[in-house]
Amino acid sequence: MDETLLNEVVAAARKAGADAAEAVGAQRRSLSITVRNGALEEVEREESRDLGLRVFVGRRQATVSGSDISPEARAKLVERAVAMARLAPEDPYAGLADPDRLARGPLPDLDLFDPAEPSPEALEERARIAEAAARAVPKVTNSDGGSGSWSSSEWTIVTSGGFAGVHRASSFHIGASAIAGDEDGMETGYDGRSTRWQADLPDPETLGAEAGRRAAARLGARKIASTTAAVIFENRLAGSLMSPLIGAISGPAIARGTSFLKDKLGQRLFANGIYVTDDPHKPRGLGSSPFDDEGVANGPRNLIDDGVLTTWLLNSASARQLGLTTTGHASRGLAGPPGVSTSNLTFQPGERDQAGLMKDAGKGLLVTSMFGPSLNGNTGDWSVGCSGFWFEDGELAYPVNEITVAGNLLEIFGRVVPGSDLEIRGSANAPSLLVDGLAIAGR
Repeated sequence: MDETLLNEVVAAARKAGADAAEAVGAQRRSLSITVRNGALEEVEREESRDLGLRVFVGRRQATVSGSDISPEARAKLVERAVAMARLAPEDPYAGLADPDRLARGPLPDLDLFDPAEPSPEALEERARIAEAAARAVPKVTNSDGGSGSWSSSEWTIVTSGGFAGVHRASSFHIGASAIAGDEDGMETGYDGRSTRWQADLPDPETLGAEAGRRAAARLGARKIASTTAAVIFENRLAGSLMSPLIGAISGPAIARGTSFLKDKLGQRLFANGIYVTDDPHKPRGLGSSPFDDEGVANGPRNLIDDGVLTTWLLNSASARQLGLTTTGHASRGLAGPPGVSTSNLTFQPGERDQAGLMKDAGKGLLVTSMFGPSLNGNTGDWSVGCSGFWFEDGELAYPVNEITVAGNLLEIFGRVVPGSDLEIRGSANAPSLLVDGLAIAGR
């Protein structure tokens, strides 16, 4: 969105009585194709242009957004935002980012935008190839579809505090979902990949075949008795084990006192040699950005450094509440004040591959699917439904399902052993993670 237009909106808000203002423009174009059983099923195209405005009257704030950016609509947006702010409750920590924390040029070039725009025919062909490869796997009996998609987005932010920045990015995706069946039932398997650049996408035939293989491998899943054993979280989903960690070190949770890690800053959570990093400047990263959503300078940092928790994740408001400085982790949409989030989160790999972890453990559970996690944010007690494979003597034995894994995250973190099989598949990535002695609830 034109930076001049956003400057005009900010100026109009100041003229209408706002002490400070922040305008955000978001533009997006996307195309998505889905096929099922070899036939075109769905085509979706989106073109949108939206405007968001956050204003401050003293320590009162309000946010509004809209998709009509005509002069008349912008005037109403400004009028409504200022009126709402005057009626809002006071927030002593509200305000724009401190000027000395703002990102200043030149901003890093993160290589996030591929100008190529694939045709609908090209996306459909990728989806067809991926789905056909999935359906060709023995024991695959049906398909949940193949997909190909592309999107292009631009995010522009202008503040009355002197910041203006533009962030452009593209995204390309291929996915396939297969259904395998036999006389005992049906199982599903999925594989998909998103990249910033079209050239970085995997071969759709290889991807589809993996989806089919994963579905077929699940056939004959058994229920197991409740036990305590080693659990290995497969690298594809091990990143989700970091989600409760990130929630627990977010500034708003710490400020509310609702985190099981609220007293753990600077303390050891993991074993020696374990590092969890966050890098917003990773080239072509799916979570990369040259500045955070308040215009604050961001950069790589170790959240866990040699096992020790080094920082909270802070935006300006939570930093002020805690008497600290923002860490450049502000995240927001068009409506509502900023929250916090990570960028390219990575649990750094260890020395043993997944097979090596299984040999080390001897016997236990390899988790390949997780659903319905439950967390007590104050205590760290955690449980999750899962399915996967039982292994014995370091080798896969048979598939299992209808299992719940549970434990306290403080104890789990302290016993995590990372594998070497890190794959960058999204904005949160981890190798396979081994945790010994976890409670497994079965039949």
